[in-house]
Amino acid sequence: MSGPIRLVPDEGGAERTMQLRTLPLKRRRPAAPVEPEPAEQLGLSADPLDELAERLHDVCADAVHPYEIAAFLESDGLSDEQAALLYGRPDAFTVAEELFEKVERRYPGQSSEFANPWRADPWRCVVRGLVFALPGLGYLLGANLFATARLRFGLPSGMAALSVATLVSWGFNQALAHRAYRWLGRLRRREAAVCLAVGAPVGALLASAAAYVVGGPLDALWFAAGQSCYLGAATALLVLGREKFLLVALAPASVGAGVVLAVDVPQAVRTVVLLASLTLAVALCTRELLVAARGGERDGTRSALPIRQEVPHLLFGLACGALTLIAGLGETIHQAVHAASHAVHAHGGAHAVAGRELKATPTGPAMIALTLSLGLAEWLLFRYRAMAVAALRTSHTTGQFTRRTGGILLGCLFIYLTTVAALDAAATVLWPGAPSLGVPQLGAMLLLGGSLWLALLLNAFGFSWSTALICLAAATAESVGLLTGADPIVLQLIGCGAAAIVLTAIAGPALGRTTQHR
Repeated sequence: MSGPIRLVPDEGGAERTMQLRTLPLKRRRPAAPVEPEPAEQLGLSADPLDELAERLHDVCADAVHPYEIAAFLESDGLSDEQAALLYGRPDAFTVAEELFEKVERRYPGQSSEFANPWRADPWRCVVRGLVFALPGLGYLLGANLFATARLRFGLPSGMAALSVATLVSWGFNQALAHRAYRWLGRLRRREAAVCLAVGAPVGALLASAAAYVVGGPLDALWFAAGQSCYLGAATALLVLGREKFLLVALAPASVGAGVVLAVDVPQAVRTVVLLASLTLAVALCTRELLVAARGGERDGTRSALPIRQEVPHLLFGLACGALTLIAGLGETIHQAVHAASHAVHAHGGAHAVAGRELKATPTGPAMIALTLSLGLAEWLLFRYRAMAVAALRTSHTTGQFTRRTGGILLGCLFIYLTTVAALDAAATVLWPGAPSLGVPQLGAMLLLGGSLWLALLLNAFGFSWSTALICLAAATAESVGLLTGADPIVLQLIGCGAAAIVLTAIAGPALGRTTQHR
């Protein structure tokens, strides 16, 4: 107690019990009401969401939808109760929507830190273009193996068997390479090597058997069998990424072809040179397959790939082979069909067909230009995908992305066709006695090259059945028209032109979708 204690006598005289008295409490004066300081002086935000927007500025600026911000908030532990307690919003999604509206969008452009997964080595594509083109020198070394004085199916005896073997090899090896690449995509290099080790000999055997069934001179059949073996070995080396080994294997044939152009060389020497290149290719292929099969670790899990997924690639290989052979031998077959027709009407029989000379055609340089351009075609496929990924990062709307990818597609196609035309002009100048390529022939070749490039591009995005059926329809129509005596250039302009139009119509909208490039 703070008050004094004292005895107070009773006024009536009688004493009473002591009473406790205290001093009265001191009254305080009422304090003036304290006005709150402005929020700016206290450093507080009028809306607590402003502080959160500043803290999460990078996340909100890069977001393309409020759900991205909501996902980040939930992963950060913000519940609906906390959103209501801390920010006065009913749930985290409302907080995310308001943050999305508060913060201005920031679309990141290309930077040096961005690693594009579709970058390709241009020198590797150059090497692949060479290994696609150099095998053509083998035909120069083996030209004497075909009896040009005798015709079979309108072609020099043995050429029909070689053409059929080439078709079978292209179709089978296309499917084989796709299956091996599927194993490599699963990081199963050992299984890919086993697939190639089993499939390459089977493909060579099938192609050689097809050539034997068609028939021809024995030397030409041996040449077809050797070509089938080489194509199988080359497929395995290309899938395993050993293009330089193919250059080593093709060195004897390349040097031999250069010597043959300068001086006359006996056929025995030419055959030895061809066998040297074939032996090197098969030996290097065998070595790489053994290294890959032994180096890969055995996986306890057993998995199988369905074989039906290789069917469209088999058909696509056959269609591409047929279109290319028609471009190369179409004029020769056309002359033979007309010669046979005139012989039947004149009752000249087979001797009239055999005695007819085949005039020179400008398809040799065109085929060299197409094969040399395959390396550039592969590089442009990678370039298109890289530029499409970059456009996906920098485009603000889907319409803008579609326009950009369409421009990239047309640009890559223009570069490829321009290069093919330039290569053909150079090959025509260097080819001894080759006639110049006219405008219709050049148009047919460019339509063929454009169709094949568009088909390869769509194949890379999974449109395998569409491309296979379109190319197969064009090849079938051209083949039927050619056998009925139609002009091969007109057939190519119609067939490859229609295929190019349809493929372009598919590629534009399909590849303009953002989901194709993620």
